[in-house]
Amino acid sequence: MSDVTKTVQKWHASFKKGTDFDSWGQLVEAIDEYQILARQLQKEVQSSNSHDFTEEQKKTLGKFATCLEMRSASLHCTQSQEEFKLEDLKKLEPIIKNILTYNKGFPFDVQPVPLRRILAPGEEENLELEEELDAGTGAGKLLPRLPSEPGMTLLTLTIEKIGLKDAGQCIDPYITVSVKDVNGIDLNPVQETPVATRKEDTYIHFSVDVEIQKHVEKLPKGTAIFFEFKHYKPKKRFTSTKCFAFMEMDEIKPGPIVIELYKKPTDFKRKKLNLLTKKPLYLHLNQTLHKD
Repeated sequence: MSDVTKTVQKWHASFKKGTDFDSWGQLVEAIDEYQILARQLQKEVQSSNSHDFTEEQKKTLGKFATCLEMRSASLHCTQSQEEFKLEDLKKLEPIIKNILTYNKGFPFDVQPVPLRRILAPGEEENLELEEELDAGTGAGKLLPRLPSEPGMTLLTLTIEKIGLKDAGQCIDPYITVSVKDVNGIDLNPVQETPVATRKEDTYIHFSVDVEIQKHVEKLPKGTAIFFEFKHYKPKKRFTSTKCFAFMEMDEIKPGPIVIELYKKPTDFKRKKLNLLTKKPLYLHLNQTLHKD
């Protein structure tokens, strides 16, 4: 069997898995599966050195990714007017199954997702396990502090530790830190802590400084700083988000702060928030403000 046939089979299996979760009402799992697949298709579409698919097939894959995103959005927001139904999505199964020979028109009037990185909830940088391992995971992606400006404040966040009931079982845990506006759009590059190596009882210790890449005064109203806790799942062979936390502008003040943990998927718009646990387990941070 050729590599490209294997790839298509993998996509088809992933699609089936997502629609099964969807039909069983396991919406979080369905969204994860749809967004992972959308991102894989998107990667194929954007890859300039991939000659496995014709330009026409890539266009179809791009539209397919759009439909996956639309279904994810419908599941995320049940009040959505523009609902994209599960039965509509299921009509696309023959396309993904037979993409190499499919030559009919696309059944829905959609455009391929614009060229951007699709980030599935919790699958950010670590979906392509082989690449990631080659790249040497666990180093983190932390940026240096910005130069100071007169009258402007810079924020250093020290991620001390996170409390989780199964802390000891988390493999290669790390945290991504992103700064989002009120609509969930990135205001800064996303940063990533190195993998934590110290665990005790219900805590995973990080003790790492993250420099926020914008002066506090320049952060628009409604900004929030998000912390997504990720860990590696050997059975699924990818890194998944376990939970997330965030702090808002009025919480920026020097000293320690303890913030609640919420269930995935990460809701950057802060509309649907479900606490991870009733137990007193939190993300522990320390804030340092630098004013010139």
